[in-house]
Amino acid sequence: MSNAVADAVAKVATAIGRPARLGVAFSGGVDSSVLLAVAVRALGPRRTLAILGVSPSLAADERAAAHAVAAYIGAPILEIETHEGDNPAYRANGPDRCFHCKDELFTHISDEVAARYGLTAVAYGEHADDAIRAVAHALGLPSADKPAAPCLASRIPHFQEVTPEKLRQVEAAESALRSLGLRECRVRHHGDIARIELPVEDLVRAVSTGLREDIHRAVTAAGFRFVALDVAGIQSGAFTLSLVPVRG
Repeated sequence: MSNAVADAVAKVATAIGRPARLGVAFSGGVDSSVLLAVAVRALGPRRTLAILGVSPSLAADERAAAHAVAAYIGAPILEIETHEGDNPAYRANGPDRCFHCKDELFTHISDEVAARYGLTAVAYGEHADDAIRAVAHALGLPSADKPAAPCLASRIPHFQEVTPEKLRQVEAAESALRSLGLRECRVRHHGDIARIELPVEDLVRAVSTGLREDIHRAVTAAGFRFVALDVAGIQSGAFTLSLVPVRG
């Protein structure tokens, strides 16, 4: 482990402190995996609990991957069902959707989980720069090279209602694309139209004979009528960025 990575791990451990038992809001992504791994190193598995929020916005393969990462780290994992879909403000899908989702998760943790499992503190890993991946590699985490995987609701344009049916369509389409070898993908939900975003290097392959037909078949089977490929490539936060004013 390089000095820089060791320093980063030490800083995270210092920030965690020495709680009697720490709950880590855990998704299986790089940020929360590093936080969980450092917490287990600093406190031990008996004083650390990974907490995974489960709802229709969490894809089944992301759920399974989170369990695999927690098992590799050696941390116990607790699933709690969240019901952000019952909140009209969440379903309205404004730019504050993520707030309502996190508020639901942390309300459950503070009201139900903390006392039941003896948690004296809860930690949440916010998005960091790519340096966090160096830490993940140094710790040997299987999620070190995992592409960013925002929740399924992020595939629905802002101010269009988030519904379980739309989330199921997106999950089915993306799962099918991954089974075709397109590991990093987004399926944006535009009513009858599925707009597929892929890394630029996959665009030509996606429209080649054979794979193109497989993609169309797989995505229409998920419930979409039309399938479009976005030639701009994959765009993280595409719907939110469109709401940010551009200054000349």
